[in-house]
Amino acid sequence: MTDQNVPPPAAQPAPVAGEPIAAPQAAPVPEPAATPAPGAPEPASTPAPEEASAPAAEPAAPAVSWAQPPEAGSATAGWAQPPSAAARRLYGSTEAKLWQPNAELAALAEQAAEAERQAEARRAPTPAPASYAPVRTFVPTVQSCPRCGGNIDFDGYCEQCGAKAPSVREHFEESPADWVGGVCDRGIRHSSNEDAMALDATAHVGGRAALVVCDGVSMSTDSDKASLAASRAAISHLTARSDWDWNLAEVGPESATGKLLAETVVRANQAVLDNSDLTEMSPASCTLAIGLVSGRQLLAATLGDSRVYWLPDAGPATLLSTDDSMAQEQIAAGMEREIAETGIHGHVITKWLGRDAPDLTPLLEITLAEGPGWLLVCSDGLWNYASAPATMGELVAHFAANTGNDPVALARELVTWANDQGGHDNITAALARIDQPPPLTPPDVAEEAPVAVPVDAPTTRTRPAAAAEPTPTS
Repeated sequence: MTDQNVPPPAAQPAPVAGEPIAAPQAAPVPEPAATPAPGAPEPASTPAPEEASAPAAEPAAPAVSWAQPPEAGSATAGWAQPPSAAARRLYGSTEAKLWQPNAELAALAEQAAEAERQAEARRAPTPAPASYAPVRTFVPTVQSCPRCGGNIDFDGYCEQCGAKAPSVREHFEESPADWVGGVCDRGIRHSSNEDAMALDATAHVGGRAALVVCDGVSMSTDSDKASLAASRAAISHLTARSDWDWNLAEVGPESATGKLLAETVVRANQAVLDNSDLTEMSPASCTLAIGLVSGRQLLAATLGDSRVYWLPDAGPATLLSTDDSMAQEQIAAGMEREIAETGIHGHVITKWLGRDAPDLTPLLEITLAEGPGWLLVCSDGLWNYASAPATMGELVAHFAANTGNDPVALARELVTWANDQGGHDNITAALARIDQPPPLTPPDVAEEAPVAVPVDAPTTRTRPAAAAEPTPTS
């Protein structure tokens, strides 16, 4: 409380302008000002030093409670509100009825906001490199009649069999070289083709090739555009890197090939974002499967359930890729493959390209071709009917006996066969013929001894001998 014996400052006489001010007198207890002698200057009113003064003339600080500023419409009578444009990271004293900053609480709020920003950054898609140029939807061209291979007339019908040709998006073919080719088809049941492929290769057999297949997720919007854009973006990035030596033996995260494939996935994902409406509840998304050939070196890089098979003319067939799917997780847990792949979770994927992609890290697998054969990259519209590597190998060998080493003709036969099985999904088959090492194979690759790359049991795609009533294995 204020000492009642000390007069308030306002009651003291003011100094006379132009006259000297007397020095303050130090005393334990302030005394009332003495009456000045006649003619003497009046001393100035100077507060006593702090150590000798009575307690400050301020009321004792009341207990203060703090609260967030009330929102509009709350009971705010008697409170001074902050400006509407000001950040509401303010806190109010119920005694002063005035919103004022509180450093400790504001720091806690800033920490919470920063944590939210970091969480949002983790949820956001991986940004494209600064040099990225958006890839727009590629529109394929009609090659020939999918039924008989005849020419398509100006009226849209085959000149030979008379069948109406599908649109350029429903069915298209590609063949960048005589030893690489593929077919992408709508199938029977679906109203649109959400599969896509993109191929590139050197001219000589057994040289270098890149095969990309994307399968749009049917539940997402504009997945047909997204799959086309993703496949084109991936092939463009793979073939534009003149500084890459195509050595597929090293695929670690720090290797040139590993880094290139990681960049390729980012480019493909950005192409999906560029060609989809990101405000949709279920924006466009698709799978990605890449098959690379460099001499006898083969590589598979995948996200989702599109696959890469190595099917030698002699020897066991191999599934190089591993599905990112719930069915694959069930198989790894011991369930029989046929039961897992035909169950309700048979085509539920756990990785994909798109706005809500959970992980853009592709699964990589390499092997060496020890003899002639076929590298097959396909969507589930084909492997639905021949999942096991041995079954797929027998199927390809059966049709290759009639088509020879023509990859496009062989792909047509595989697509036609899948449609004959019901064509329940879009179908894509891209093939590269491996016959012999290329003439320009680097010496260190040519002299490398053949190595069989081990494949874990869940990824071998081999099926146990059929039992009377198949049951999950332990």
